[in-house]
Amino acid sequence: MNSATDAPADWQEEIFGILKRGGVRQVAYVPDAGHSHVIRRVHADPGMRGIVLTTEEEGVATVCGAWLGGERAVLLMQSSGVGNCINMLSLVENCRFPFLCLVTMRGEWAEFNPWQVPMSKATQPTLEAMGVRVLRASRSEDVAATVGAAFDAVFHAGESVAVLLSQCLIGRKEWERSQ
Repeated sequence: MNSATDAPADWQEEIFGILKRGGVRQVAYVPDAGHSHVIRRVHADPGMRGIVLTTEEEGVATVCGAWLGGERAVLLMQSSGVGNCINMLSLVENCRFPFLCLVTMRGEWAEFNPWQVPMSKATQPTLEAMGVRVLRASRSEDVAATVGAAFDAVFHAGESVAVLLSQCLIGRKEWERSQ
């Protein structure tokens, strides 16, 4: 399995293509290696705006605000950031905002950092408890169909959906030790 810093996999470009073709204009994110290809592509596209966040719950408000302003937006984050969004997700539920979130998972496969494990176990139940439907892609060949289905559910049916991108897709993350 390649690390997230290697050349992008086809599924990463497919995600960008779905967002671009679907008219997403704003992409809010906390920097994350698993989303780095999509983030770079967004910043390189003059028709899209990448919005760097200081914390994930800002992204929930950004996505809702974009919708109020007539634009489509998506939130990119890592599973560890889902816990930061719990209270803000009440905005999505109570106001019935269409909401799309793509979540790279940590703490579930070949994880070296024990601090990532508890939130990986809580990510799906937390999102579901806040009224967000959860879809999961664990194989590269399933990513485009899963993200496409989520996109349609959000922007055509008005749902709130998070796609969990398995850590198997992202690859093993390794820290380099300084000498």
